[in-house]
Amino acid sequence: MGDVSLPIARVLGRALEGRELDRDEGLLLGASGPEAIGPLTAVADEVRRDRVGDIVTYVVNRNINFTNVCTIGCGFCAFSTGPESPDAFDLSLEEIAAKAAEAWRVGATEVCVQGGLPPEMDGWHYRDILRAIKAVAPELHIHAFSPMEVVYGAAKTGMPLSDYLAMLRDEGLGSLPGTAAEILDDQIRHTLSARKLTVDQWVEVVTTAHRLGIPTTSTMMYGHVETPAHWVNQFCLLRDIQKETGGFTEFVPLGFIHPNTPLFQRGDARPGPRVEEHLRVHALARLMLQGRIDNIQVSWVKLGRELSLRCLNAGANDYSGTLMEENISRSAGATEAECLAPGEIRERIREAGRIPAERSTTYRLLKIFSASGSRNKSRAA
Repeated sequence: MGDVSLPIARVLGRALEGRELDRDEGLLLGASGPEAIGPLTAVADEVRRDRVGDIVTYVVNRNINFTNVCTIGCGFCAFSTGPESPDAFDLSLEEIAAKAAEAWRVGATEVCVQGGLPPEMDGWHYRDILRAIKAVAPELHIHAFSPMEVVYGAAKTGMPLSDYLAMLRDEGLGSLPGTAAEILDDQIRHTLSARKLTVDQWVEVVTTAHRLGIPTTSTMMYGHVETPAHWVNQFCLLRDIQKETGGFTEFVPLGFIHPNTPLFQRGDARPGPRVEEHLRVHALARLMLQGRIDNIQVSWVKLGRELSLRCLNAGANDYSGTLMEENISRSAGATEAECLAPGEIRERIREAGRIPAERSTTYRLLKIFSASGSRNKSRAA
C-alpha cells in the first residue's frame, strides 16, 4: 500500500476482498492525495483481473452524427451550431443509410447514431432513421439516441416516454448511449447547460429503457467544474440503478475536452482533467462499481494513445470502438485520429500486456485474438 494512510489502506483492502464501498469510503479514495494514486490504480488493476480477466474488448463500429444543428447551447460542446450557420449540416435519410451500409460492408457490427436537437425536427425523425438503417443493413446493431434526444423526440410526438421508447425498440433500436449524463447533479448541470434534461429525467429514460429490454451504457464527464464528491455520488447512483434494473452494459468515463468550448473560453471551467484525475476516475469506477458494472471503458479519442493504455492498467477492460468518423470530441479540441482500424486497436491492447477481443455492443465475445498477433478463437454473435 506504499505510504498511504491506514484508513485508505483499509478501504483498498475492502475493495480487494470484493466488498461494496460506501459513499464515505469512495470519497476518501476520490479526495486522497497524489501518494495514493499508485496503490489505488494497482488495486483497481487487481480487481479488474479478478472480475473480468486479461481480455480487453473493442467493438467494430461507426459513429453517425447526423446533424450539428442544435439550440440547447451546452457550454461544454463545440460541435453544435445554429440552423443558419454556414457550417450547419443535416444528413438525409439516404445519406445516413449509405453510411450504415458502408459500415456493414467493412465489418462493423454497430452504428452509434446521435445528433443535435434541431428546432424544427419532426418527432418521428428518429423512427425514420431506424427504418432507413434497417432497410439497408438489417443485422446491424443500432446504438442510438441519448436520453436528451429521447426526451426531445417524445415531446415532439406527444407520446408518453414508455410508449415512445417501445416504438423505437420495435423499429430496430438495439441500445441507448447513456450520454447526456455529464455530472448527475442538477446544480452542476445548470452550469454546464441550463436547458438540458434534469437528473430525474435522465434516470427516468434509462430505467424505462431497461424495463423495456433496451440496454444502455452509463457515462460521466469529468474535469470541468465538478469535484470528487460528484464522481462518488454518480457512481453510487449508477450502482443503485443497476441493482434495480441490471440494464447498464458498461461505464464510460469521458474526460472534458476543453480548448474550443464556451465553458472554458469564458473562464467557467478548468482546462480538462490532469493525468492524475484520469487515472483516479477510471480506478475509482472499477472499485465502486465492481460486481455491478464490470465493464469499464477507455475513450481513446479523448485520452490519446499513451494515457488510454495507462488507464487500461488502472482498472479498465474495454477500448471503445473503431468509430470510423468522430466529430464531437474533435470539434471540442481533441487531437486524436477520428478512426482506429481494428488491427491498430489490437496492437495497442497488446502493448498494454493484455489479450484483444472483438465484442458485440452488449459484450458478447465475437473473436478472441492471441497476444502474439493471430486470431485465437471465434464465437458466434
